Amino acid sequence: MSGSIEQGMSQVQGSTHILHFLVRLPGRMESVWPVFSTAEGLAKWFTGVDLLEPRLGGAVTLREVGAGRVTAWDVDRVAEYTVGDGGRIRFHLERDGDEGSALRFTHEFRGERESEERWRERFERLIQILDAS
Repeated sequence: MSGSIEQGMSQVQGSTHILHFLVRLPGRMESVWPVFSTAEGLAKWFTGVDLLEPRLGGAVTLREVGAGRVTAWDVDRVAEYTVGDGGRIRFHLERDGDEGSALRFTHEFRGERESEERWRERFERLIQILDAS
């Protein structure tokens, strides 16, 4: 199975930007989960991680984004990081058929640092990495 970035949506509410994506990923949830829940996995496609305590309330420091807390954690399903100016980044995995996973992604942030295009590039890199494994 090959992945795809099926849907992207950008909203602005006051000074808060909200990006949503539906990304179909090659690989079962169990094998895909580590790319969202471990320092090594995030570093391969998103950003370096200086600290990640994989539990609700755990500390997290994402190099290009900021430091904060793990604000949602449901093993094999949901990882959410709320970090300084980087805002709230949520990865929600679901099964997609027998061999795939669907990622429902949300990023809420203030300012102009992020963009839909930048996240699309990251997700394309992620799909390439998962296709190769």
